[in-house]
Amino acid sequence: MHDADGPWTLRHVAANGARFRLAEMGTGPLVLFLHGFPEYWWAWRHQLPAVAAAGYHAVAMDLRGYGGSDKTPNGYDPLTLSADVAGVVRTLGRRDAVLVGHGWGGYVAWATAAGHPDCVAALATISAPHPLELLRLGTDARGRSGLLHVLAMQTPWLPERRIMRGDYIARHLARWASPGSGFPSAYEVERYREALNRWPAPHCALEYHRWLLRSRHRADGRAFAATMRRRIDVPVQQIVGSDDPVTSLVAVEASAAHVGSSLEEVRIEGAGHFAHEEQPDRVTAALLRWLSERAAPGADGVE
Repeated sequence: MHDADGPWTLRHVAANGARFRLAEMGTGPLVLFLHGFPEYWWAWRHQLPAVAAAGYHAVAMDLRGYGGSDKTPNGYDPLTLSADVAGVVRTLGRRDAVLVGHGWGGYVAWATAAGHPDCVAALATISAPHPLELLRLGTDARGRSGLLHVLAMQTPWLPERRIMRGDYIARHLARWASPGSGFPSAYEVERYREALNRWPAPHCALEYHRWLLRSRHRADGRAFAATMRRRIDVPVQQIVGSDDPVTSLVAVEASAAHVGSSLEEVRIEGAGHFAHEEQPDRVTAALLRWLSERAAPGADGVE
């Protein structure tokens, strides 16, 4: 993969017992981007230069099990994943960061804000309701579609084979994108297909999905639920595509009950689940406006 093509710098850092690949550029307050499925740090290629130019240290990381980060045998529960994020913030020498997460990256960002509040200055999510709202009964049709996707990933090994075979990545991205967005291109499909086809990446990616359901009545699931009942006392921005077929709008709106500070909801017209890639200019503009109100450039955030 030609990951170095662009104005960013790539490197690996150690945190929470694993190594994580980062793409970074700029200086200033830290803005840490967390990707979703089936992507990796490159999903933020549109936002990194713009956020860096606005006076921030813009960093996108590969989550555990994805891209160039370590693919450990375990550790795909949100308590571990949030500790990964908090560890990366500390490794970068910062007290805290603005977290921007999409999909599963948004799920982890919410978990980090609840479990490691001292590490989070503000939180922006794309297509990612609060984790406690994600699986509530009585959700809308969009939420049921997302739940069916998670259910389809629960069987052993068959989903991994499906991901590594044929045109799964192309069909998944296109099915969850807005029809008129032009996403994904053949080049984008190939980048994500190549990254996720490197074993054991498919298995690691699906462990996120499997933990979500299998942990619900286990001790670790109960511990996570208790953590997520803590109120999020930092500014929150929720971005959702107008044509997102799988993100429950009921869950997005219900997420406000978990936020004790300001919360802003932004609808992106002409975007589906991958709004930051389908309508990058609109998402970047909304994010930069919100950042300018929440984390003014100039504070270095270094301990």
